[in-house]
Amino acid sequence: MSTIKPIFLLADSQLLFWREEDVPFLERIRKAIEDEEPGKEIRAAYVGASNGDAPEFYDLFKAAMSEVGIRQTRMIPAELSDDDKEAMDQAELILLAGGETRRGWEAFQANGLQQKIVERYYAGALLMGVSAGAVQLGLKGADDQGMFDTFRLVPFVVDAHDEPNWTQLTRVVPKAGEHVRGFGIPSGGGAIYHPDYSMEPVRHPVVEVSVSEEGQVRQALLFPGERTEAEEEERRTFSPEVQALLDEAGAAVSIPPDDDEKPVN
Repeated sequence: MSTIKPIFLLADSQLLFWREEDVPFLERIRKAIEDEEPGKEIRAAYVGASNGDAPEFYDLFKAAMSEVGIRQTRMIPAELSDDDKEAMDQAELILLAGGETRRGWEAFQANGLQQKIVERYYAGALLMGVSAGAVQLGLKGADDQGMFDTFRLVPFVVDAHDEPNWTQLTRVVPKAGEHVRGFGIPSGGGAIYHPDYSMEPVRHPVVEVSVSEEGQVRQALLFPGERTEAEEEERRTFSPEVQALLDEAGAAVSIPPDDDEKPVN
């Protein structure tokens, strides 16, 4: 049985090297994977389609992974080989890189990663998104051409490093559907979407954008150490691809209990 992992959303690459009380933030990611299989050598895949597979950003990823002892890494290009597909099937950690949200999304649609990444998530892989990659894991992307659906694994609209006004987020959320909320992750910060449908800021407060019953766009701050949960309506925002996988998987996936619910030995 596979355990659903948290999804890590980063505004930029700063958190890849950030330390809290001299402990690398990425230790939290490594621990989330090793809790299920202690001592396992983690295989990490870097998906760089959003930035045109720029090698310098993959080098940054490798350097960050090596700081927490993850040395089996592979760059997955937009044009997939059979070896790339096998690496995706085996990866315990998958990072979606930053760049242009639509560029990456169209590449995923063309090369089959639109469905493969969802399959890997429900098979127990841990997903990370940086900037455009974080946006893609949420409900919607947007640019000058308009809005478009993305992975919808995180039931919120996500935006990154557009502080202080969050112009795009406040424009997209009212058009994204009834009861939809958005979260803006500021530069240097992050957020963790947990399997219990809650959102947790990392390092800096995130901005929560919602629409009142009167149609007024509201903003509020969510601080590190706090969490907000998805409402029942928001939990029903899965894409058809995700819903089909859930129906097919049935009891093949499990959601870990909250810390408060874990049994005490």
